[in-house]
Amino acid sequence: MIMVNIVAVGKVKEKYFLEGILEYKKRLSKYCEINIVEIAEENFTKTDSVIIESIKEREGEKILPHLKGYVFAMAIEGDKLSSERLASKIKSLSDSGEGVITFVIGGSYGLSDKVKEKAKTLLSFSDMTFPHTLFRLMLTEQIYRAFSINAGSAYHK
Repeated sequence: MIMVNIVAVGKVKEKYFLEGILEYKKRLSKYCEINIVEIAEENFTKTDSVIIESIKEREGEKILPHLKGYVFAMAIEGDKLSSERLASKIKSLSDSGEGVITFVIGGSYGLSDKVKEKAKTLLSFSDMTFPHTLFRLMLTEQIYRAFSINAGSAYHK
């Protein structure tokens, strides 16, 4: 069974987002092993461009050890895929024997260049900005949708 990791900076504080994420994790359990790794968010009282780069680098150093298998880094400048294309990519990875797929969600300022360089695909859901906890729910749902499409489930209409 393929392993899917979601490596995300920060914690989910809102109960309603956490419940949604846990629901999709439960649904995914019939298709894959799923693991969510939370990386501590760096906090500074004031920021400028130098501090922002430092924040991304510090968070990136904590992310790097968790990058396993085929890595999708969530980045606004990344490729935009339909649900069907994401499903196709996951199926292709699984069929080729890839045992681990990792999705990475950065912190408030994004991902460090080191993390992006380790990724095989930069992936964007939109040019819009979303709260990280909402995005984690959206990503978990899209991973579930991809596996559902590949299984021929009626979930994706």
